[in-house]
Amino acid sequence: MKLQGKTIVLAITGSIAAVETVKLAHELIRHGAEVHAVLTRSATEIVHPNALQFATGNPVVTAITGSMEYLTMCGRDGKANLLLIAPCTANTMGKIAQGIDDTTVTTYAANALGSGIPILLAPAAHESMMDNPAAAANIRRLRELGVELVEAKREEDKAKMADVETIVARVLRRLGPRDLQDMRVLVVAGATVEPIDDVRVVTNRSTGGTGIELAKAAFEHGADVELWLGRHETTVPTWLPSKSFDTTESLATMADKADAEICLVPAAVSDFTPTKKQKGKIPSRKGGLTLELEPTPKLLAQFRKGTRKALVGFKAEAGISEAELKTKAMVLAKEAELDFVVANDVSQVKGDTTSITIFDRKGHSESFEGSKALAAERIWRAILHGVRG
Repeated sequence: MKLQGKTIVLAITGSIAAVETVKLAHELIRHGAEVHAVLTRSATEIVHPNALQFATGNPVVTAITGSMEYLTMCGRDGKANLLLIAPCTANTMGKIAQGIDDTTVTTYAANALGSGIPILLAPAAHESMMDNPAAAANIRRLRELGVELVEAKREEDKAKMADVETIVARVLRRLGPRDLQDMRVLVVAGATVEPIDDVRVVTNRSTGGTGIELAKAAFEHGADVELWLGRHETTVPTWLPSKSFDTTESLATMADKADAEICLVPAAVSDFTPTKKQKGKIPSRKGGLTLELEPTPKLLAQFRKGTRKALVGFKAEAGISEAELKTKAMVLAKEAELDFVVANDVSQVKGDTTSITIFDRKGHSESFEGSKALAAERIWRAILHGVRG
C-alpha cells in the first residue's frame, strides 16, 4: 500500500495505448491510490469512459463543465498529489509545453503547473513524430517546467508507451519518501559461477530475489541505483539499470570500480573455485570425477573502498542458533568494516518469503519474517534510520 492516501489524476489522450489504462488504473489502486480519470474527446473513441469509471470507482471527466472539476483536483488547493498523463500524445506534449489549453487534459495540466502539482507523462507516438526537432524542443521545455517523462519503448518504428509496471514504478518513485534522492546506490545480487569445464560450473543457490527487491526499493525511494547481477532466477524489471557478472574474478574486477554512497552486497559469491578449469567437456562415461577447489578472495573489502557511506554485507548460514548467527555476523562486520550485516538461516527461506536479522556494527539487531519485498523495505529503514532493536 505504498500509495495509500495519495490521489492520482489519470489523464488519457488519443493514442491506441489508451487500451492499457484500465490495467494501469487497477495497478495504482492495488498500491492504495485513489484514481480519477480524465479523457480527451479522442481518447473516448479508443477506450470507453464506462471502463475507466468501473476501474476507478469514480466519475470520469470527458468535458469541462461549470463544476470546474479541474480546480477540485489540480487547483491551488486541489486534492491531486500527481497528474499522470498516460498515454500522452506528441500533440498534447506540444500544447502543454507551449501553454496551449484546448482539451480536458491540457486544462488539468495548465492548472497543475500553476499549482505546483507534479506532472508525469508517458509519451506514445510514432518514432518519426518523437524525433521531430520541434517535438524534441517541446520535451526539453517540459523538463524545464519540471515535468517528468517516462521514456517510451522504441520498437516497430513506434515510440510505444512504457509498460504498466514501469509507469507504476515511476509513480511510486515520484510520490515516495524520496529519502534516497540524488544518492548513488549499488546493489550486488545473484550468484557467481566458477567453471569446471566449458559446460559445468560450481555455484551457490540464489534466486537474486532479495537483491532485486532492494534495488527496486532504492529506486522507489529516489536513488540513482545500479544493479550488478550474477546468475539469478527472479525476473529483473526493465526499468532497473543493471550490469552482469559471472565469476568471482569478474566481480572482483568490477568491485575495484565501485562508486556509491550506499552499497549492499546480498550476492551469493562462491567461497571456492576449481583450481584448474579444463577445456572442452569432461567425459562422464569415464567414471567419477574429483575436483580440487581453492578459496576465492573475499570481496567486501574492495567494495568498502568504493563506498562513501553505508556498506551492507549479508551472511547466510544453515542450521545454527540465533546466538551463533549473531557471532558470525559480528565477525563479518569487523573483518570487512561493515556498517550493517543482514543475516539469515537459509533453511527458513522459502520462495518469496524470507527470515532475516539486521545487525548494526554495535550488535543492535531487529528481526523480520515475511516477503522479500517487505524485507527490503525493513533493510532500507535500518540503513536510513538505524536499527531499532
